Amino acid sequence: MPDTEKKAPRVINKSGTLKMEDKVAETKQTRDIAGRKMDRRGRRDRVKADAAPKEYDEITIAVDRVSRTVAGGRRMRFKALVAIGNHKNKVGIGVAKGNDVTTAVNKATRKAKKSMITFNMDGETICHESRVKVTGADVLLKPAAPGTGIIAGGTVRSIMGLTGVKNLISKSLGSTNKVNIAYAVIEGLKAQTPRSEWTGVKKADVKSAETTEKKASTKKTASKKEEK
Repeated sequence: MPDTEKKAPRVINKSGTLKMEDKVAETKQTRDIAGRKMDRRGRRDRVKADAAPKEYDEITIAVDRVSRTVAGGRRMRFKALVAIGNHKNKVGIGVAKGNDVTTAVNKATRKAKKSMITFNMDGETICHESRVKVTGADVLLKPAAPGTGIIAGGTVRSIMGLTGVKNLISKSLGSTNKVNIAYAVIEGLKAQTPRSEWTGVKKADVKSAETTEKKASTKKTASKKEEK
């Protein structure tokens, strides 16, 4: 049998090049343009670090272009509104400006992390109804029964999507400014008190209302007697 028939057949790739043997692939090293060996371990570590799960999720609610008049003319910049949360009971918002969109978003994210709050929840909804006014914004937040979902506008829905609140009814009664609405929502969540703390307050309110009603009834009866 001739030697040519004993050799293994050559495998050609789709591009027309010969397939590299396993022994050659094990010893082959990647080099850059200058001929230096390229270390691939650093790149793999970087990919693993990027793939790690984030502690907080973030969402960019709005990006607006703003201008300021200076001596040389108008100075154009970008303003970003960012919200972050852990899908539980921690949430925060940040507003920042930058020369480009990326810079503004990064600055707003850092501000949001510094201004995070922890609010109280009642299962998958808020503890009680609250109405908050911040400048021109007037936001009403009401708890809802399980299965209701989040009935709210864009800004409120974006912020609540980063929390553990699954059932909520909301209504914006004032300005449509997204920044003011976002601050009003944060203040409304911050004002939430657990049921164990406000049950006693409600009893006191009921007693005070009963006493005022009794006083009013006694005054009416006394006035009727005087008329007779």
